[in-house]
Amino acid sequence: MDVLQLGVQLMSEKLGTQIDADTASTALSSLLGDGQGGLELAAIAGQMASSGDFGDILGSWLGDGANSPISAESVQTLLGSEQLSAFASQIGIDPGSAAAGLAELLPQLVDKSSAGGSLLEAAGGVDGLLGAAKSFLR
Repeated sequence: MDVLQLGVQLMSEKLGTQIDADTASTALSSLLGDGQGGLELAAIAGQMASSGDFGDILGSWLGDGANSPISAESVQTLLGSEQLSAFASQIGIDPGSAAAGLAELLPQLVDKSSAGGSLLEAAGGVDGLLGAAKSFLR
């Protein structure tokens, strides 16, 4: 199962909404996408790595132990209010519910994507994550 399919499955479970897979896939790709129909979790990880507030949380997601939780407010900070509202609108829920669902989804998605180091390798290691984080700083 690819990361986008996993995200759609987890999104359906965590958000408890009855949305079709195509709508969920489109919404998730719009929010976390790489512009080529996949998810770009390395960019989110890079943004988290560059922030003193989220570095430890990211470390737990990338590691083999338990995943530290992230709050809905932190998800909104990471993704931005506009993007979160657009995502929520696409799937037909309010932004608060979307943020809460994503707070449950993101740790699992990053954790599964990083199994065996693949997410870190895909981002070009720690330097790649930090480079991706710079793209968010304007």
